[in-house]
Amino acid sequence: MLFTMARNEVNGMILLELFGAFFKIGLFTIGGGYAMLPLIQQEMETYGWLTAQQFIDIIAIAEITPGAIAVNTATFVGFRTAGIIGALVATGAIALPSLITIVTLSHFWETHQDHPVVKAVFAGIRPAVGGLIVAAAVTIAKAALLDDPLIDETFALWGIDLRSLLLAVAVFVAVRRYKADPIKSIMMAGAVGLLLFSF
Repeated sequence: MLFTMARNEVNGMILLELFGAFFKIGLFTIGGGYAMLPLIQQEMETYGWLTAQQFIDIIAIAEITPGAIAVNTATFVGFRTAGIIGALVATGAIALPSLITIVTLSHFWETHQDHPVVKAVFAGIRPAVGGLIVAAAVTIAKAALLDDPLIDETFALWGIDLRSLLLAVAVFVAVRRYKADPIKSIMMAGAVGLLLFSF
């Protein structure tokens, strides 16, 4: 019985930590899902929930599942940390600040969006959001190209997996230059990865 009570207390503490972490991320991040990824990674490292490689895998899964990447990532982190209850808590916590903010500020925004102070605030926020997105991109690229456990020295140059680099460049060019469908590109990359990394 003591073991059961202790286990419930631990689960309760984990759920509280999940709620606090993702509520904070949802409350203080402006700029969408990709801007949230560095903050989610920071919280993961603070609490020791997941390794960097596990986080990158979760991002990959979140990318190919329907929905916003930040919400999907929160759901997967919550599930990996505390099961279905953890997934529900993390998902609700990351979405709740947006709901509260939208309900509270919608009238203010309609009447004051052209005010010079409001415009100046958003002019300062936009570059910060760009920086957060670049930070997320660098983290993902580092994990995918340098820290991947499937890296084979036969296909590596200066520690960079050439297969992963070639695949990343091919998808970037296809989407950016030839306007390829991102969903089809991800599915094709998965199929190519199955061939390249299975042997």
